[in-house]
Amino acid sequence: MQTKILILLALLGLYFISRTGIQMFVQKVVETKDASLTRKAMIKKFLHMAHLGLFLFAAVVTMGIDYANLMVFLSSTFAILGVALVAQWSILANITAGILIFFNFPYRVGDRVMIVNKDFDMSGVIEEITTFHVLIRRDQGELITYPNSLILQTPVIKLPDNALRLPEKAEQLESD
Repeated sequence: MQTKILILLALLGLYFISRTGIQMFVQKVVETKDASLTRKAMIKKFLHMAHLGLFLFAAVVTMGIDYANLMVFLSSTFAILGVALVAQWSILANITAGILIFFNFPYRVGDRVMIVNKDFDMSGVIEEITTFHVLIRRDQGELITYPNSLILQTPVIKLPDNALRLPEKAEQLESD
């Protein structure tokens, strides 16, 4: 029993040390990203929750809780989560894409971009990158709300700041 308590104390110490390391890493990454404070807080919260979950699982295993009961509990939990997440697959995909965009998106707020789309002019300035959407302000003032999962699947071209917008389809047909 004393061994388990010592291991739990060691895990607790390791948790706080690694949490500090994760905070320093996230702070360094956040400083290099041009993202809103809300977005930065969301990423920090997600990483801290995953970190806590990992250490809680390690503590449960250390305590020697019966694996059969633990597996029944975990399988029931994952079954319920699976049904809930499949029912809301697009939401989960957009959240995951939002996290990927935070760390690996080559465009920042304020960049002029064009999303390659044969039917519509999808060019403008990135106004905000949220958990679910990238908000792009067109030259005419309209706000395009583009889902994060789609922006990772669609070619995006970075335009120079002084680039002219592409002509609309109707204007192209009239000039031909």
